[in-house]
Amino acid sequence: MSVGYESEESGGTAVLPVPSRNPNPKILPPYHVVLVDDDDHTYAYVIKMLQELFAMDLEQAYMTAVEVDTEGRAIVDTTSKERAEFKRDQIHGYGRDALLDRSAGSMTSVIEPSE
Repeated sequence: MSVGYESEESGGTAVLPVPSRNPNPKILPPYHVVLVDDDDHTYAYVIKMLQELFAMDLEQAYMTAVEVDTEGRAIVDTTSKERAEFKRDQIHGYGRDALLDRSAGSMTSVIEPSE
């Protein structure tokens, strides 16, 4: 599509392109934030972290902690890539488990495409 208008300088009609609007913009694929199990964090730590970082209620946080413990990993969020990276970084920045002396740092988390 283009739009024409009269131009005094050229004495004619100038044609300007009009940007087309894509009726079907590409939707970015979602990513999973995956919490990975280890033996250096207690259930209490995992539950508190999930409540604070992902706004899970107590039951949901507990069930997710059980899944991490029994399955070795659990999806804790599915979102855009940028937000998934942010949530992963929040997990990595959460710090060590003060209830466990051998805990040296935060839990491990990865992001992966949901497809």
